Amino acid sequence: MQTALIVGSTGIVGQNLAQRLLRNGWNVLGLSRGKQVVDGVQGLSADLRDAAAVREVLRGQDVSHVFLSAWIRHETEAENVKVNGGIVENVFDGLEGAKNLKHAALVTGTKQYLGPFESYGQTAAETPFREDTPRLPGLNFYYTQEDVLYAAAERMGFGWSVHRPHTIVGYAVGNAMNMGSTLAVYATLCRESGESFIFPGSHEQWNALTDVTDARLLAEHLEWASTRSAGRDEAFNVVNGDVFRWRWLWPQLAAYFGVKPEGPPAEIAPLEGRMGEAPEDWKAIASKYDLAESDVTRVASWWHTDGDLGRKIECVNDMSKSRRVGFVSHQDTPASFFDLFDRLKADQIIPG
Repeated sequence: MQTALIVGSTGIVGQNLAQRLLRNGWNVLGLSRGKQVVDGVQGLSADLRDAAAVREVLRGQDVSHVFLSAWIRHETEAENVKVNGGIVENVFDGLEGAKNLKHAALVTGTKQYLGPFESYGQTAAETPFREDTPRLPGLNFYYTQEDVLYAAAERMGFGWSVHRPHTIVGYAVGNAMNMGSTLAVYATLCRESGESFIFPGSHEQWNALTDVTDARLLAEHLEWASTRSAGRDEAFNVVNGDVFRWRWLWPQLAAYFGVKPEGPPAEIAPLEGRMGEAPEDWKAIASKYDLAESDVTRVASWWHTDGDLGRKIECVNDMSKSRRVGFVSHQDTPASFFDLFDRLKADQIIPG
């Protein structure tokens, strides 16, 4: 039996990957600071920033595959580089004696091509983004994590893969950095108040082509690359495989919730500046409909969705490399959102 160590197992990537691997017969260990939320995962708890704690919890663990999908946000990219590069270093230091380690997969993202938060989109690669695009100048914790991965693979003799999703949409209990859940909460607030469902992003995002990544497709891609020779020592973009414009998708999302769609106003209206009353409003909605979560911060992240929708440049990722080497799965993007909304309703996260 193959044994996976998922670092960041309680996040949106980790939860969906754990569920897939368990269905496919893997033994799954989950390393995180919090309580495991996927049944069947053997939990390992440590602060990933604490090298000694990580080393202690990983001592003697015989794993065949490592999946790294953890990061901690800081105010500056210098801090992000130090902390998030350190997380990867701590994991591989803790696994130094793992004799059967075959492959390590690192999940990063489209900031590979757009730059870090503090200079996000100010300089960018040409679209469609391709994996062989040179790195942008300056600090980027994705680059640091990659370099740590490459050095560990050379030192310890395992194969590696890097996975670069775009905006991730999918179900994750207690993980709010999810555009799909955030938009579901926003639409519910609009419906309850009778307000229009106003696109909170830029005119450029409203009109330009873009793409997203379904968390289930990303989980499939991670398993595929880690168990196929074609995925060894390669970096891959991972998106659904279709492209869309928000001006096309937004009315469909609005129709699902029965709200009136509106495009971006002349001056864009980010969610973070408009959701000051959301905590109390959501408590009232949760009480009215007997929802499972009354804390809006556990199901929505205004800043995260604002960042994705507020960009003023086109963001399209090329999937040709994966297709050429055998990964041909595809996910319909509207279905990514509607499947998530259906499950949020079924689990009483949003009203039915």
